[in-house]
Amino acid sequence: MNQQKKQKNLNLFVITDLYTACGIIEDFVEIPHNVDTEQAHVMAWQYLIDTDVVWTLQGWYGRTAQDLIARGICTPAREE
Repeated sequence: MNQQKKQKNLNLFVITDLYTACGIIEDFVEIPHNVDTEQAHVMAWQYLIDTDVVWTLQGWYGRTAQDLIARGICTPAREE
């Protein structure tokens, strides 16, 4: 199941691009009013992890992603 389908099954908004994910994390993209801020951040991090983009960005992205995975907040990307 791809990331968009996973997010739609949760009945929340969908993050479909790098700009939106980074924008939510760095607070330059507005989170819709009906979406929990913490959940939006988790979804943004999970999108970056699932697409493997997180490992190509600035170092703190990768370190934060590793921490979120270690704490069980996010899951590692599945190899398909």
